Amino acid sequence: MKYFAYGSNMCTGRLQAPSRAPSATMLFVAKLRGYDLRFHKRSSDGSGKADAYKTNNETHEVWGVVFCINNSEERNLDGAEGLGNGYLKGEVDMLDEKNVPHKVWIYCADNSYIDSSLKPYCWYKRFVVEGARQHGLPKSYINALRNVKCIKDPNKNRNARERSILC
Repeated sequence: MKYFAYGSNMCTGRLQAPSRAPSATMLFVAKLRGYDLRFHKRSSDGSGKADAYKTNNETHEVWGVVFCINNSEERNLDGAEGLGNGYLKGEVDMLDEKNVPHKVWIYCADNSYIDSSLKPYCWYKRFVVEGARQHGLPKSYINALRNVKCIKDPNKNRNARERSILC
């Protein structure tokens, strides 16, 4: 399957974890027009996770990475992404860096899980920023990601575990 990662799964080390999609292979960098990146998806850990929020405004765009993932790992990815527990999965049309259109799978927040008061944990934001840098997303986009306000994770064990994962 072709999967568009725009949040923490842009970090290849995180995406290729055995519990997610070890076969994930980067195909190309892409942008999704008419969407805005927001960190407002309510997570079970109390923080805000990334969401490609549909605005229908063609000046809005979410950059990310399209990966090829073995179909046998789709169920693991669905679970890791919280399909049915805050995220919905759908197929969208998007453009690669050369403006060539592609159909890809994407996870977006279910409206009932959106809370604009939330902020991401700093370890989560690190995955997004480092993943964007790892794949050469536009510098202006990376700078905007760096400027996202984050909060400290009160769970020290989770914080240490997540920070030990390299992109």
